Amino acid sequence: MAPPTPRLVVSVDLKKKPWEQVLPLHNRWHPEIPPVAHVKVSEVFRVEMVDWTGSVIKDDDSAADVKFIDLSTVHYLSGPIRVVDKNETPAMPGDLLAVEICNLGPLPGDEWGYTATFDRENGGGFLTDHFPCATKAIWYFEGIYAYSPHIPGVRFPGLTHPGIIGTAPSMELLNIWNEREREVEENGHKSLKLCEVLHSRPLANLPSTKGCHLGKIKKGTAEWEKIAKEAARTIPGRENGGNCDIKNLSRGSKIYLPVFVEGANLSTGDMHFSQGDGEVSFCGAIEMSGFLELKCEIIRGGMKEYLTPMGPTPLHVNPIFEIGPVEPRFSEWLVFEGISVDESGRQHFLDASVAYKRAVLNAIDYLSKFGYSKEQVYLLLSCCPCEGRISGIVDAPNAVATLAIPTAIFDQDIRPKAGKVPIGPRLVRKPDVLRCSYDGNLPTTKNPAASM
Repeated sequence: MAPPTPRLVVSVDLKKKPWEQVLPLHNRWHPEIPPVAHVKVSEVFRVEMVDWTGSVIKDDDSAADVKFIDLSTVHYLSGPIRVVDKNETPAMPGDLLAVEICNLGPLPGDEWGYTATFDRENGGGFLTDHFPCATKAIWYFEGIYAYSPHIPGVRFPGLTHPGIIGTAPSMELLNIWNEREREVEENGHKSLKLCEVLHSRPLANLPSTKGCHLGKIKKGTAEWEKIAKEAARTIPGRENGGNCDIKNLSRGSKIYLPVFVEGANLSTGDMHFSQGDGEVSFCGAIEMSGFLELKCEIIRGGMKEYLTPMGPTPLHVNPIFEIGPVEPRFSEWLVFEGISVDESGRQHFLDASVAYKRAVLNAIDYLSKFGYSKEQVYLLLSCCPCEGRISGIVDAPNAVATLAIPTAIFDQDIRPKAGKVPIGPRLVRKPDVLRCSYDGNLPTTKNPAASM
């Protein structure tokens, strides 16, 4: 007998706000956010989700929605989902929750997405000191392929995946998160030299009642006030999985998540049609609404059996990810190298972040010779299926990072060749990405050699 159609456990109506859904969404991590659905192991179930902003970003001709977005509200997640075994015994702290991605995609009738950069004063990004303006590119889907009227001349297959999938933290783990992130936010500017060359601010997003949504817990109640002041933001990946943005977690992948609370309380969201390694523009995948069809198994006692803590408590563990067999097939790549020397020429010791920033900047400058604006290339490298690598991390003083770009996504040959870069009407890429002005007064980083 054929297996049953996956059971829809969380549905969304894109015409409604996230908090107006039949099963209200949440945008924080906390052990006391109640589950909205229950599933059994081996059951294939379907979860629908809004895009990470809750439909704030529109398919229109302006980037103003990106510039003025309230980032205190993100990410909107579907769940939590309580997981039990066939005897109705829930997943318990210390177990591993094995989550298999059976199927996924955009929601029918909503086959579009966007890639953007935030204003430097409101979100920023990896290269915000070079690109301080809010920008946006709209993408449309043709089956497995994406194309954009704002970045013409490219078309590529998407490796669709959830940016966020994770379990609820225990109260002990939540307190660990809040303590260490408060330390870096309050004192990091004084102690972390890397902040001088990576300009995203704030250094950490601490718990805040502003923009907070806690699913079934009613706003304004004493319970809501207490939890909202404690609940962790969903911005970074952590021990529970969360916002890992691993672009290869597509069909057939499996995620082994630590369980910290009874029932595991699984949540997911932030669907991506495609993403480049690093998601460098921050709002940098092709963001979309979508669905996941999942199947869970419980590995009893799996945390102790398989995960070695890397820290002072048994809670300092990380998930394991098993990549599925489905991905685009490319055979030719152009690879850009970066070393841990910043734009001023200053040497950094084995710093992979500085090296990756240099690799991305090198790729942007190179591809802008072929008729693209640098803003177009920045967004493209954030969302196309490019491969980032730490290629060297031991040869002091330079870390070496590389960014490999599949050449087949372009409608022209982008390889170096004898003679000058070809110039002609076909290579003048118009229109450009949508953009707003930058109205702040922070200095823009320039390449001193660019004007030579």
